Amino acid sequence: MNLSTDHLAVRTTCAYCGVGCGVQATPLADGTVAIAGDKQHPANKGRLCVKGSALGETVGLEGRLLYPQVREADGLRRVSWEDALDKVATDWRAIIDEHGPDAVALYVSGQLLTEDYYVANKLMKGYIGSANIDTNSRLCMSSAVAGYKRAFGEDLVPVCYDDLELADMVVLVGSNTAWCHPILFQRILKAKEARPEMKLVVIDPRRTATCELADLHLPVKAGTDVWLFNGLLSYLSRIGAVDPGFIEQHTNGFDKALATADVDCSDPAVVAKICRIELPVLLEFYELFAATRKTITAYSMGVNQSSAGTDKANAIINCHLIGGRIGQPGMGPFSITGQPNAMGGREVGGLANMLAAHMDLERAEHRDVVQTFWDSPVMADKGGLKAVDLFKAIEDGKVKSVWIIATNPVVSLPDADQARRALDKCELVISSDIMQNTDTTAYADVLLPALGWGEKDGTVTNSERRISRQRAFLSAPGEALPDWKILSLFAQRMGYSGFDFCGQHGVFDEHARLSGFRNAVGDVSRAFDMSGLAGLKQREYDDLEPIQWPVRRDAGGKLAVEERLFGDNIYAHADGKARFIATAPRAPLHAVSEDYPLSLNTGRVRDQWHTMTRTGKSATLADHIAESFIDMHPQDALLSGVKEGELARITSEWGAMVARVQHGGGIPRGSVFVPIHWNGQSASDARVGAVVNPVVDPVSGEPEFKHTPVRVEQFRVNWHGFILSRDEVNLERIAHWTRIQGRAFARYELAGRNTIQDYTGWARELLGVEDPDADWLEYEDRTAGVYRAVHVVDDRIAQCIFLSPRQDMPSRAWLASLFAKDLLSEADRVGLLVGMPVEKGADTGPTVCSCFGVGRNTICNAIVEKDLKTVPEVTACLKAGGNCGSCVPEIKKILVQTRVEAAEARL
Repeated sequence: MNLSTDHLAVRTTCAYCGVGCGVQATPLADGTVAIAGDKQHPANKGRLCVKGSALGETVGLEGRLLYPQVREADGLRRVSWEDALDKVATDWRAIIDEHGPDAVALYVSGQLLTEDYYVANKLMKGYIGSANIDTNSRLCMSSAVAGYKRAFGEDLVPVCYDDLELADMVVLVGSNTAWCHPILFQRILKAKEARPEMKLVVIDPRRTATCELADLHLPVKAGTDVWLFNGLLSYLSRIGAVDPGFIEQHTNGFDKALATADVDCSDPAVVAKICRIELPVLLEFYELFAATRKTITAYSMGVNQSSAGTDKANAIINCHLIGGRIGQPGMGPFSITGQPNAMGGREVGGLANMLAAHMDLERAEHRDVVQTFWDSPVMADKGGLKAVDLFKAIEDGKVKSVWIIATNPVVSLPDADQARRALDKCELVISSDIMQNTDTTAYADVLLPALGWGEKDGTVTNSERRISRQRAFLSAPGEALPDWKILSLFAQRMGYSGFDFCGQHGVFDEHARLSGFRNAVGDVSRAFDMSGLAGLKQREYDDLEPIQWPVRRDAGGKLAVEERLFGDNIYAHADGKARFIATAPRAPLHAVSEDYPLSLNTGRVRDQWHTMTRTGKSATLADHIAESFIDMHPQDALLSGVKEGELARITSEWGAMVARVQHGGGIPRGSVFVPIHWNGQSASDARVGAVVNPVVDPVSGEPEFKHTPVRVEQFRVNWHGFILSRDEVNLERIAHWTRIQGRAFARYELAGRNTIQDYTGWARELLGVEDPDADWLEYEDRTAGVYRAVHVVDDRIAQCIFLSPRQDMPSRAWLASLFAKDLLSEADRVGLLVGMPVEKGADTGPTVCSCFGVGRNTICNAIVEKDLKTVPEVTACLKAGGNCGSCVPEIKKILVQTRVEAAEARL
């Protein structure tokens, strides 16, 4: 629900990507929540993408985990918090006493609040004495962290969002920003509208929605980014687009980095061939970069999720350092994070190789600072197991117990079937979650109910280092507790002092004080410093406005904030200089082969988030892309023996999944793309993590999600079908299915390998309709294999099922609209039997604009009937594209296609 808010609105922060948009949430008398953008928040200034706008649809208690449970031989049993935590503490104490502290581990999440993250890190590293705490942020931004640390000496993002609007050129690398960070993308487009000379360059193997609005697209071969940017470094040096004074005074390592780049990348023609792009396109990019000092290079998962991800990040940073393009407005290398609090996790040392407050685990003086501040009995003195290695160690029996918090690794990890095997063998699996049933909680021995978005209170930090308050506006459901509280209660049962926090405010204050404690250890102070926020009173914490770090107090006690870093050309290395890093290019470890001839790329779609435990509850977000898919080039599909719209199995050395083939038009030959979101609760066999190879970057430990050799084959079925039902349907006997949340109903896409002899009996049994006198409408054409049936209760549609040997069946959008009716008309009943609406305009088509619920058919009809020529004209007519703008690229394509088709029809 997205309504205007009043004085009852609570200012909070969005739960999704790292943009960190401000949200106004207003609980309403009918139990729903009105959501609007916070116009005072500097990240979004009132705008929200469709996911943020639909947050109100995700706060219901359906499927929630509401009380602690312990798994016994006959299933889960409800227990008290005392019993649950006593069990975990007793078992962990026994494991640690027998096998040592490295036999236990925490696996946490970028969706935790900073206060949660802080307590978890303190517990593991300073009290249990192990660094076996890692996070799902390892899967999305750890290469960016490693790149920043190598170049700058500390994990420091040097730019702010305003720089995107001040730049004369923005280069987006490996980022479908229009879909994955739409509010940032709209800020870029708005700046470009005001200054048309501003350039937007996209570097991505796929032609995504982001490319539709770019001045230049470089469709590089996946995995060749280091060649591309090494070539740029060599080119800039060759033409003299350098700042010798900056290099001499403020950097080290230039000669080695340039020599390494020149080995393979000094000839643009060679680089173009390796990257599989046309030489004129490559040279146009190089020339633009050289000529445009105020350039932001923003990069995301396409850079990070690689076995060479850290080198890719440093190759980009090198190209900024060579010209001194850093530390000033409108320029710099910018890692865009994927999760709402990935940055906050980095602040508190949430990764297995980090310490709190940006201190280094391998440095004895840093360990001493943290241990002294915490007054902790022990301190981890070596890096812990990173995510992929952690789950290998669990399967090998080296880690006896893992506590998983706010994440779903059985879906999200690479080689995800290995994660499933690991948890199945693990002696004790604890899961703190908000949902009762996930792919991961199925393996939990102890389930602990945590608070969710809307109930949690604390802080998060976005991609530009801006700390924002996430405020609670809903009561805690059932017996759920905040994660920091759960961990603190556990720590106390373990006999540890230092965890008697009276609230999240106390945790935040300790975190802020640590950031300034002995902050001049060594020759250079740590840039991460939020000591200016230490000592806030409860009311000041409650009212805290969004603020960037570093934030200190000046001599007069006023807060002093730095928007962007390195304006003074002082970096966090001991000598105060930045580092050029030599990045020798290397291909992905696993090459395509005769058996696996295609390269799998994975990523997000516009309206879903991670493993869908939250967004999967929203009917609005289900409307755009309802099923997982395999996007592939038509020629590759022909060679693989599969067709658009049909189901296919995609297989690698590590696993397989099934999804529907599509030709999105943006995929190059030799590649396929599959989204990451679908899980075992939403589909029968759509976990792409099971297919992804487990190779990781040797520096960062981040997996190679963007390049796995695969093959695609037919998934033969005898029939296709779908169900819309107000009641849940048991699909255990169905060969392939996907569940999609609708409004007051669920939709199921089906495919079967069985032969149905008695359609009526089979359909009634599947839908659970036992009453022989039920109002049951049906149509059957046994020769064609077509069957349709509708179950009506009190003149309202309760369920319907459609079956056919073909996958092109009636519009789901039209049928969904019937579930909103209190009474079916005679025309509706006739339409249900004939398989199409009788009334003109009833079928709006697949959703294009989720914000306003505008379908493709509605847009196409308006373009033809009203002779619409531009996206603004479509927006003025239908509102489509007028909110977050993430559908604008799709509307642009529909405009072109529809007008061409209309012109051809007139000939």
